[in-house]
Amino acid sequence: MADEVKIDGQTFHNRLSSLNSAWKADRRSNDALFAGVSSFVVLMGKNEDAGTYQKSNAMHYWLLGYEFPATLMVFTPDALWIVTTVKKAKHLEGLKGGKTPLEILVRGKDPEQNAKHFERCLDLIKSSGKKVGVLAKEAPSGPFIEEWKKAFGDISKDVEEVDIAPALSIAALAVKDETELRNMRDSARASTGIMSEFFVEEMSEILDEEKKVTHKQLTDKMDHKLDEPKFFQNLKSKLTSDFDTQQLDWIYGPVVQSGGSYDLKLTAQSDENNLHAGTIIAGLGLRYKSYASMVARTYLVDPNDAQESNYKLLLSVHEAMIKEAREGVAIKDLYNKAIGAIKSSKRPEMEKHFVKSAGGGIGLETRDSVLAINAKNTRVLKDGMTLYLSSGFADIENPKPQDKKSKTYSLGITDTIRIRRDQDPAVFTNGAASDTGSVCFFFKDEEEEPQPKKQTKKDPMVGAVAATNITKTKLRAERTTQADEGAEARRREHQKELANKKQQEGLTTYSEAVGDENGVTQKKFKKFESYKRDNQFPSKVKDLAIVVDEKASTIVLPIMGRPVPFHIQTVKNASKTDEGDFAYLRINFLSPGQGVGRKDDQPFEDPTAHFVRSLTFRSRDVERMDLIAEQITNLRKNAVRREQEKKDLEDVVEQDKLVEVRNRKPNRLDTIFVRPAMDSKRISGEVEIHQNGLRYIDHRGSKIDILFSNVKHLFFQPCTHELIVIIHVHLKNPIMIGKKKAKDVQFYREATDMQFDETGNRKRKHRYGDEEEFEQEQEERRRRAQLDKTFKRFAEEIQTAARDEGWGVDIPFRELGFNGVPNRSNVFMQPTADCLVQLTEPPFTVLTLDEIEVAHLERVQFGLKNFDMVFVFKDFHRMPVHINTIPVESLEPVKEWLDSINIAYSEGPLNLNWSTIMKTITTDPHQFFKDGGWSFLAAESDDEGSDEEEEESAFEMSDSELAVSEESSEDESDFDDDASADEGSASDEVSAGEDWDELEKKAKKKDREGALDDEDSGKKRKR
Repeated sequence: MADEVKIDGQTFHNRLSSLNSAWKADRRSNDALFAGVSSFVVLMGKNEDAGTYQKSNAMHYWLLGYEFPATLMVFTPDALWIVTTVKKAKHLEGLKGGKTPLEILVRGKDPEQNAKHFERCLDLIKSSGKKVGVLAKEAPSGPFIEEWKKAFGDISKDVEEVDIAPALSIAALAVKDETELRNMRDSARASTGIMSEFFVEEMSEILDEEKKVTHKQLTDKMDHKLDEPKFFQNLKSKLTSDFDTQQLDWIYGPVVQSGGSYDLKLTAQSDENNLHAGTIIAGLGLRYKSYASMVARTYLVDPNDAQESNYKLLLSVHEAMIKEAREGVAIKDLYNKAIGAIKSSKRPEMEKHFVKSAGGGIGLETRDSVLAINAKNTRVLKDGMTLYLSSGFADIENPKPQDKKSKTYSLGITDTIRIRRDQDPAVFTNGAASDTGSVCFFFKDEEEEPQPKKQTKKDPMVGAVAATNITKTKLRAERTTQADEGAEARRREHQKELANKKQQEGLTTYSEAVGDENGVTQKKFKKFESYKRDNQFPSKVKDLAIVVDEKASTIVLPIMGRPVPFHIQTVKNASKTDEGDFAYLRINFLSPGQGVGRKDDQPFEDPTAHFVRSLTFRSRDVERMDLIAEQITNLRKNAVRREQEKKDLEDVVEQDKLVEVRNRKPNRLDTIFVRPAMDSKRISGEVEIHQNGLRYIDHRGSKIDILFSNVKHLFFQPCTHELIVIIHVHLKNPIMIGKKKAKDVQFYREATDMQFDETGNRKRKHRYGDEEEFEQEQEERRRRAQLDKTFKRFAEEIQTAARDEGWGVDIPFRELGFNGVPNRSNVFMQPTADCLVQLTEPPFTVLTLDEIEVAHLERVQFGLKNFDMVFVFKDFHRMPVHINTIPVESLEPVKEWLDSINIAYSEGPLNLNWSTIMKTITTDPHQFFKDGGWSFLAAESDDEGSDEEEEESAFEMSDSELAVSEESSEDESDFDDDASADEGSASDEVSAGEDWDELEKKAKKKDREGALDDEDSGKKRKR
């Protein structure tokens, strides 16, 4: 102990001061906590008694970080006296000189001297007051204790003993500081690591292979994990970098129970019975640097419906208790919340099976009974308190037991949590999953599943989009005939409902005539100031010459013998011409009504005032005129560039400061490249997850910080059919990366490992040809699968860290994707649950579906290979987004997808002028919806169709020609009899009540099809 003991003096004095402050505050009020004691005693006995971790042990660890056996501590509000041996006193001497006076009395071999030390302590107790606090429920032993009891007996009649344990719990031990919480988090991660990454795998293997292993043997294996430092180094829930496995110790279990015999108390032990494939309860608790945590889970093997239903109820009750645990809530309210959740459920009879005590305080003590969670405890929770919540149903009758040992069973869940202010508690043990998907194991179903006949029953809505991707023919002209008419009718009906809904929403939203004049927001008049005082003019103006002042962005011109400044923003341009011996400099100024161009949007305070449009100066100094014209032009260019940069950066926000993780090593993903690159160079780095955001650091030390509060969407795109695996962050507001602003930040890694040696190794000496290629393909698949798993897990860790922000990980649905051109290149667009994205090739495309008002399909007409799609946003000031050149084969899938996500769409044969349309809408949205809103898109499509019908019906055929054409088309048709019969029946239904013009139009169209069939008939027969 001599060289290893190092007491943190600052921690000692801070904690002692906080204890005394709470004590004094209680004395000033009503002595509700300390019961009016004026001093209290903490007594530690022999070393072998220290393993019980009672209040005396906890107080030693809390103040000193170590246990000092055979030591007496006497506390008063203004001092601390310690009686201990010589060796221990050496370590305590360095604590003197703090805010609270410390007196150390050293015991030796002289009994009389030792007795005098006790007498001095008794005098201190008597002088402080009549009430003295003691730990009444503790019974330490040893010669030191006997001496103190004998001495204290002399004054026991003169003082009143009060149990000080509740006061020490609340004032000292219950609320943890950051160091204590860090130790508890490490303890919890070690506990959940053994549970989720060892026990679950070991249990699954035992059950799967039907091994005979006892509960005791299984817990012994778990016990031995503390002797394997590598196991803790490789845990998924990373521990702090300085984690020391030597400071881990068991405080509960490990305990494994199954086979009908269950005990949900902390005193439970593992028995010698074999592990039974039914209901299995596993629990364990670890202490790290003296701070404890506990976790317990129930695992159900082939459960019946009643067991699964009861577990879901227990899980909901447990989650309700966790959500209720906040600062200011009485402990009894947690228990009553659980009881209320059971009573309001579909199984209120389960209340009688619920545990009587649902946990307690945890930390230095395994179970602090002062914070016991039951129906009577009125203690109030505070920020920083740590509890273990233990929900359970005991001795439940199984209505459909699988065997004799399954007639009764119990269910239990235990978690360690930290109370927080104004938010849900932090669950330290959430690394061990407790959802039904993670705790239910089905072995029998896997063996009895060779007949998946019920899969044929499918909801027609599910998979409709994917099914239409499969075409039955390679001929484009025939594909349009394959559309499911039932699905098309259903879509039409649904689209009518959506269109009516949009119309009503528009009329409601724009109930009054509000909008922008001329369709654009009116710009405000800007005043430009060159100089505030005369003495700020450049000195050269005395010469009455033209002066270009770059610093003030001003041109000073001599007019009527005076220098007159003109800000560069008032100048339109400058030009210089030569005539004879003179050079003429013409300076044109901005004024109202000068042009009709798109950029002529300069506002003026009083457009009716008189304006100087231009000034012309003449000089014989040709070179000087050239120089002045060049200076004015450059100054104007720089001013325009600055204005544009300022406009571009208007929506760029300055993020709050990133709060780094200090108490542990942050979760990170290494060998990562970022897009856009910071310096246009491809340099790898690593991504770290911190308390309120992400940080990317490359190998040169450059950083990119992204706060969770600025994240709008988070995407994970696997490397399936791609060369890279991606985590993509779409931001609410752009940030600056290098010198450019970015609204999308992408972290990626290449799926192909360039360092992997595929050209030569020892295997090539023995294996050749297909066998080696097959192994390489298998290795490539394995690497890609591992890469996807790693990135997906990291994305989920980001989601967990930002769980309060309301967004999650979104994954593209590749089977719903289609090719298109959103910018300049043809890329593969993929829908997600919330967006339509293209994340592979910059510039990236991310369209939030909730922000889309309507979609319009352009160039949808017979004979064209491609069509375009336009998305109009709910914010009408935002220009619509075009996705062009989509293959016509994707038309039906795109329609089905739009319909499935409740986006109203229309289609037309022509491209529309959307800038004009949006200008009209923003001018007066109320009038726009009053005139029918978006119905004009569908009306335009109908008008185009009616025009074509009128043009085609103008062509007339004689009856004989019509008959001949029908016979020739029937003879030359390549369709089989069944197909033609089906088409005939379908056309009969559609053509009921058709006039002669429509029949003639169909006959002409059939002639065309017959001609096409005749041209391709040779090719078809060869196939």
